[in-house]
Amino acid sequence: MAEASSSEELRQGFEEHLQQTRNHVQRLEQIFERLGEKPKGKKCKGMEGIVKEGSEALDEDMQEDTKDAAIIGAAQRVEHYEIASYGTARTHADLLGREEDARLLEETLQEEKKTDEKLTELAENINLQAQQANAAETGGRRGTTRRKPAA
Repeated sequence: MAEASSSEELRQGFEEHLQQTRNHVQRLEQIFERLGEKPKGKKCKGMEGIVKEGSEALDEDMQEDTKDAAIIGAAQRVEHYEIASYGTARTHADLLGREEDARLLEETLQEEKKTDEKLTELAENINLQAQQANAAETGGRRGTTRRKPAA
């Protein structure tokens, strides 16, 4: 998504979040270590579908601002899934009395929420730019289709 972004601010946000994700993995590894377990990767079909859907949007032929808006939408769907997952894991850790694990999961959860908020802020600007570019391209009409006159 970072490579497909035309917005430097959006690209930078993805790069920063990649580093955060590395930290998230380290936290999860700490939790597994305390549990005496080895982390095992398991493919998540839900996330796989969300990522596939986002990838399909990248292949669409559209203006740069419009593509950036689509990228943000795809990224936010991923973030929302992660927020739900980390929130659930944190709650389970709380219920099991695993305070340190819950704290680490809460830290990750808050970072995911902040990323989502940053994406929303970027979307507000990028969506406006995409709308203005579309209006300029279509001569000020709101959409790309023309309404038929009433009969």
